[in-house]
Amino acid sequence: MTISASPTPQDRHSPVPAVRAPGAGETGDLVNLGVEEEFHVVDLASRELVAQAPQLLAQLPPDTYSDELHRSVAESNTPVCQGLDELRDALVTTRGLLVDVAARQGLGVVAAGTVPLVDPLRLAVTPTARYERMLDDYQLLVREQLICGAQVHVQVSDRDLAVRIAQRVTPHLPVLLALSASSPFWMGEDTGYASMRSLLWQRWPTAGLSGEIASAAEHDALVADLVASGTITDPGMIYFDVRPSAHVPTLELRVPDACPRVDDVILLAGLFRALVRREHDAVLAGAPVVRRPAPLLRSALWRAARSGLEGVLVDLPRSPRPVPAATAVTGLLTDLRPQLEDAGDWDLVAELGAEALARGSSAAEQRASYTRRGRLSDVVDALIATTDPRHAGRPAPHDGPSRVDVVARYRRGGDEALGPAGPAPRYGQLLDVVERLGPPALRARERARDEEQRSRGVTFGVGGGASERLFPVDLIPRVVAADDWAGLSAGLVQRARALDLFLHDVYGDRAVVADGVVPAWVVDAAPGLRSVGAILHRQAVRAHVCGMDLVRDGTGAWHLLEDNVRVPSGLGYAVQNRRLSGVVMPDLPRPEKLLDVEGVTAMLRETLEAAALPAAPESPGVAVLSEGPESAAWFEHRMLGEEMGVPVAVSTEILVDDCIVYLLREGRRRRVDVLYLRIDEEALLHAAGADGRPLGPSLRAAVDAGRVALANAPGNGVGDDKAVCAFVPAMIEYYLGERPALASVPTYLCADPDQRAEVLGRLDRLVLKPVDGYGGEGVLIGPLATDEEIAATRRQMLAAPHRWIAQEVIELSTLPAFDGEALVPRHVDLRAFVFHRPPDRGGLTVAPAALTRVAPAGSMVVNSSRGGGSKDTWVLGE
Repeated sequence: MTISASPTPQDRHSPVPAVRAPGAGETGDLVNLGVEEEFHVVDLASRELVAQAPQLLAQLPPDTYSDELHRSVAESNTPVCQGLDELRDALVTTRGLLVDVAARQGLGVVAAGTVPLVDPLRLAVTPTARYERMLDDYQLLVREQLICGAQVHVQVSDRDLAVRIAQRVTPHLPVLLALSASSPFWMGEDTGYASMRSLLWQRWPTAGLSGEIASAAEHDALVADLVASGTITDPGMIYFDVRPSAHVPTLELRVPDACPRVDDVILLAGLFRALVRREHDAVLAGAPVVRRPAPLLRSALWRAARSGLEGVLVDLPRSPRPVPAATAVTGLLTDLRPQLEDAGDWDLVAELGAEALARGSSAAEQRASYTRRGRLSDVVDALIATTDPRHAGRPAPHDGPSRVDVVARYRRGGDEALGPAGPAPRYGQLLDVVERLGPPALRARERARDEEQRSRGVTFGVGGGASERLFPVDLIPRVVAADDWAGLSAGLVQRARALDLFLHDVYGDRAVVADGVVPAWVVDAAPGLRSVGAILHRQAVRAHVCGMDLVRDGTGAWHLLEDNVRVPSGLGYAVQNRRLSGVVMPDLPRPEKLLDVEGVTAMLRETLEAAALPAAPESPGVAVLSEGPESAAWFEHRMLGEEMGVPVAVSTEILVDDCIVYLLREGRRRRVDVLYLRIDEEALLHAAGADGRPLGPSLRAAVDAGRVALANAPGNGVGDDKAVCAFVPAMIEYYLGERPALASVPTYLCADPDQRAEVLGRLDRLVLKPVDGYGGEGVLIGPLATDEEIAATRRQMLAAPHRWIAQEVIELSTLPAFDGEALVPRHVDLRAFVFHRPPDRGGLTVAPAALTRVAPAGSMVVNSSRGGGSKDTWVLGE
């Protein structure tokens, strides 16, 4: 880029000069701009980086193209431009010529921070005296600089003014880096970063932040000192993130990765010029500089390199607290709107910014390319195609599915959001946003979702064990109306109270059996009936946390499907889903009376503390007991423990001494008065304790002595039993003297000869379940089963009828889910949670967080452990 020669440097210690507006001799200041782009050269056959840039440069005009440190990199320079459209034309021209020359030699060019396929032993620096001396001085640092950036220049002829503007724009650099992030892969591996290039670049001793400098004289003196120190050999080796150029009268932005899309370069150029214009005016007006500590500035740049547009950014001009990337980008656009409008750039830059957010970062696109087939060569191919602006032009604003494609063709009966008459009122605004985004933007949001989940370790085990599978969350929330929730809450409290009374009774006098409400054989045959349950008689509550599974039919009526009073999971995931929705889909309009989920973990801790027995101190010790990382819901265990401020322990950290339970950690004992059991009771009773002996006997002794409370109580599995579930409506009338507020799914007991006969005659129209099954294991849905599946299940049921129940098929309601291309209907259920404390400590409360579980395509089994998904659930209050 050529503008004019720069002024003579001043003495470092001269006073800070007064600044002035550009004069007649400085035509072009704050208007003229240009770009330097660096390109990787790759072999089109192997897709590897190759040291053949000199062969390309030999056929290209030297006033526009030049070499770089490595022979695998070529650089192009635009002429001086006054407008963004002119700059775009120049970039298209310089890229196009480079691409054509490379293609004739079987080579491709890639504008990205890094390329994934690299053999460093086959690469070398450009053989000039300067570059070879750099190799001798910096060694590995030079050899690893197989990276490319983009530099944006804006003319600022007054170097003092350029230095002062540079100081003021520094807090905004993280957003510009995030917009450019295009280097997730390094040496054949996914680094986990969106911009690995920026981390490698920061290793140069003169890269990154310049520190506080007040004038051109101070800048030049600093450069002179660095040269004198032998750290660098010339001013061209000053690689500050933003600096007065060493060779032209401009302020130069150096922080961005090279960008595969020309339009991302235009977006960066428009934003940077607007920033320079705004801070120029602020300097002239004498506005104070907002200083941020250097460690905080570095942290913000690190976060941008880590997140790109898919996570959070530290928006330093406003606060050191992280915000969604979309919030930081739109905030910068809004702040710069006056300068962008003054330059005539607002419409274009605003559109490019919206497209960048909808599409996501290049880093996320590269990961998506790799994920499809697991081939890094696919990543390189995609980058080659995108770098050529003639094959990767900006799509028209309305490209993609229309309203009819996205919504109207979806409508179906039995859907909660989109019935035959159109969107339900509570979904109208939400679906408007989904329509506006369209499939490309939704796919970008899915990539952002996965990045967020991955960064927080949000996984759930599938198929009986923990795995690295991310907990699946659909982008479109479910909305539960206030009147629905009020009715459900009353029924859930009623049911939880009756079940807890049943658990006390069944391990005590068994009045419910003696009075003929529940047959003795139903209780005695229940696999969840355990003798250990009888020793928990001191606890006022046995089911402290209840999970109730509900389904909604096509008419809008709710039905209770199953009870979970043993080890119900999902509460933490429900809270995490809300947080995830806020990060990934911040533009969804939140209803005014949306219930807040952030207090749920505090409610859980209060419930557990209220479970403490009289022997406990005033502030009882609480711990979560887990199987550890192999547990399917390990993320939830850790999350709940951290947010409640209580330890998460495994059995080998639990010691029982003189009937008192202790947590043994770091050589210290910590008394535990309440154990929140997130471990199967069989595993609990047979696991080894901290002393190496089985934990079961000593823990039972502590329970029997009234020294520890267990939540939920072992033996509660009898309340989960599917056969017992059929009698809960009768229990409600028996224990409470009330009519059930919630309808239950009609259930048949296969152990009863008459009911078994009916089930055998209708197997193809019923749902058959093991009485002790959970996680969807062993369930047969007759209308969806093959003849062979029905015959096999029939044989199993006849071999042990008392182990099976059957239920009428409820046509589960559906909700729209995004499958990568369009909205598709998926069956859903709802898991609600009830906290149960003694009457004098608050009684029963329904948590404001609920988990909507989503069945896979073609299935009605919604359980997460069977491969289903979930949705953020928006519960509305009255």
